[in-house]
Amino acid sequence: MSSEREALKAAFLAQHGLGAARRERLTGDASTRVYERLHRAGAPSLIFMDQPPALETKPCPPQASPAERQALGYNASARLAAGRVDAFVAVAGYLKGRGLSAPDVVHAQPAEGLAVLEDLGDDLYARLIERGQPEAPFYEAAIDLMIRLHAEAPPAVLESAGSTWPLLSYDELALKTGLDMFIEWWPKYSGAPAFSLDAVAEWDALWAPIRRRGEAGASVFTHRDYHAENLVWLPGREGVARVGLLDFQDALRAHPAWDLLSLLQDARRDVAPELEAAMLDRYLAARPELDRHEFLEDYRGLAALNAARILFIFARQVAGFGRPRYADLMPRVWRTLERDLAEPEFASLKAWFDRAIPPETRR
Repeated sequence: MSSEREALKAAFLAQHGLGAARRERLTGDASTRVYERLHRAGAPSLIFMDQPPALETKPCPPQASPAERQALGYNASARLAAGRVDAFVAVAGYLKGRGLSAPDVVHAQPAEGLAVLEDLGDDLYARLIERGQPEAPFYEAAIDLMIRLHAEAPPAVLESAGSTWPLLSYDELALKTGLDMFIEWWPKYSGAPAFSLDAVAEWDALWAPIRRRGEAGASVFTHRDYHAENLVWLPGREGVARVGLLDFQDALRAHPAWDLLSLLQDARRDVAPELEAAMLDRYLAARPELDRHEFLEDYRGLAALNAARILFIFARQVAGFGRPRYADLMPRVWRTLERDLAEPEFASLKAWFDRAIPPETRR
């Protein structure tokens, strides 16, 4: 299968006059995608994206029932888009149509999961901050980009360059499916006994109102993976176009808190609580129509839900796929989860975690 895939990729590149480009594989993430940088003599480099459709379960059909989605697998139930190149192309067109810096799609063969993209460079937010650049201007620009996107209701269907993709809602089933995988994977990772039926029933009941509010608030375009490893600083551009956008193929319609919490409670780097608070203030000042108290309650609740979902993802990476480096990220996620659950309205959820997973066992 690997040799067949490589032959397909080589043929695709040759077809588009890129067969002689030097291919440099880039560091991967927790997905099934592979990226390479294409170095061309006398021309700017490009990015080659390889997302083999066979490595993912089916995406969510727009009109599928909950039972049909569950029968199709995890992507149809929780992730919805399954990382498809069709989705990337359609979303890129939507973003570029709003003056935002998604990569140009130079060539694409969505049915085979292949695309060649504009190379936005290596100046990821995370790398620039590591090198000592002040972080506040980067985060301010990222918040302003969200403000622009959230100012309009997104269409139900996105279309660009021959690709059409539904922008589905991050609904209660999707939120529940990702969340409940924590119950399955934490014991496998930690070695603790499986959770009791009573504990699972209580878990479901405690999260139910947060899931419902997440679905009810699903109203804005949401990148879904909006954080410092997926944002590129482009100082030669102006305004929010200085924020280069990567890995948005899982975009959905979701609660406006979702991309905020991905950015400000980043699983991969520490964001100071003071910066988080300042950026939330910046966002809410630009959207006076939102009720501040209700919004922040939704933000904390969905942030806690997302933290549990990320803990499942990292636990599966370690215990299921043998990638121990993800264990190093888990203490940070636990800290943000504990901080969110410290709010009085989440006292019952905090008590559940304290009983089921005592603080000294969280690692």
